[in-house]
Amino acid sequence: MQLIIVSGLSGSGKSIALNVLEDAGYYTVDNLPAQLLPELIRFLRTRAIPRAAVSIDARSGDTLSALPATLAQLRSEGVDARLLVLEAKTETLVQRFSETRRRHPLADGTLTVPECIAREREQLAAIADLAHRIDTSDLRPNALRAWVKDFAGLSGTGLTLLFASFGFKHGIPLDADLVFDVRCLPNPYYDPVLRPQTGKDDAVRAFIEADADSMHMLADIGDYVERWLPCFVRDNRAYLTVAMGCTGGQHRSVYFAETLARRFAGHARLLVRHRELAQGQ
Repeated sequence: MQLIIVSGLSGSGKSIALNVLEDAGYYTVDNLPAQLLPELIRFLRTRAIPRAAVSIDARSGDTLSALPATLAQLRSEGVDARLLVLEAKTETLVQRFSETRRRHPLADGTLTVPECIAREREQLAAIADLAHRIDTSDLRPNALRAWVKDFAGLSGTGLTLLFASFGFKHGIPLDADLVFDVRCLPNPYYDPVLRPQTGKDDAVRAFIEADADSMHMLADIGDYVERWLPCFVRDNRAYLTVAMGCTGGQHRSVYFAETLARRFAGHARLLVRHRELAQGQ
């Protein structure tokens, strides 16, 4: 049986993620109290339901702290249980609540929205390191839907290695574990012919590969990840996000993420994401 638990900050896109999974044929439950998860699994097994997705978050209160132990128990019983945590910058969440005019679930009449978000982050801290995390601050809904589908299609065991690209002018992704800065390298943006292209295009790849420093940095980053990847595996990490950043997130960082992903094919399950390119989806 496969179980996907969707958690994260209010306003970060949990409803979108749950809807994607429901449309894909998952039996879905929103706002399930964490302590009822084993009972739900027993019910689903009696009905021979093979795939389920549930939303468990700070609305569960203190019982959320029991989720790591419950996950371990379910996995020992043969359940392919995966945890997805969505997060976003505080200012982004405040804007979303302002636009929708919805009340924050933790609001009690004395806390402001930023204070509610801060309290929610504290409650979710215990499970964040166990999860695959997605920063939705700058994602359009269609990009989030695509990334959730990628997550749901993963096999059930081992470490997932994610190579991501981003633009520093839009901020560092919250879900990055390792961040490498390639802004010191020659920038294809200043070539009028290459400017509208991306790091996936042959002409941009040729431009970057013609620079010796770029190739040295690419090799150094690849060697670093390869050297330390076994340590993350031994630490029972389920996910490792390696983020490559350039100025705009269109050329150099995209090239580096794509090329490193090809190098590590076969080392682990792989995902590749380009945050700034996803804005056009």
